[in-house]
Amino acid sequence: MDRLLRTLSDAFARRLVRLLGGGMVMALLFLAPALTAQRPSLAMLDQLQPGQWEVRDRDLAGGRSRLCIESGRRLIQIRHMREVCRSFTVQDTADTVTVHYTCPGNGYGQTSVRYESAQLVQLETQGIAHGLPFNFRAEVRRIGTCTS
Repeated sequence: MDRLLRTLSDAFARRLVRLLGGGMVMALLFLAPALTAQRPSLAMLDQLQPGQWEVRDRDLAGGRSRLCIESGRRLIQIRHMREVCRSFTVQDTADTVTVHYTCPGNGYGQTSVRYESAQLVQLETQGIAHGLPFNFRAEVRRIGTCTS
């Protein structure tokens, strides 16, 4: 039972125990290795080159900002960059990643990143940050190495 609770989220496991009963949950223990083996890897984000990236807001004419990232995974929480959040992968394919995340006490978001090249992605994210809603679409392009 402990192994299942570690594999699945605690809340999901508790609901599962209530719905199916303990006997059925024990049967799922045999499936736990298969569930963890199929966990999303977000490999597409790892193909993005580290460095200085320009974020061009697609809805705000001329809205641009720069961002230094060491990993494409940082783009998932572009509105919650410095927060420690829990995430759930919704979609993980060779060219698109969608992740829903929750930052306890600080909001949540769902971000989709579409791969065009190792230096260019399309990003869409929406959620709540600092108590306010956001809905953001951007082209994100690597423009060079990070500057100090």
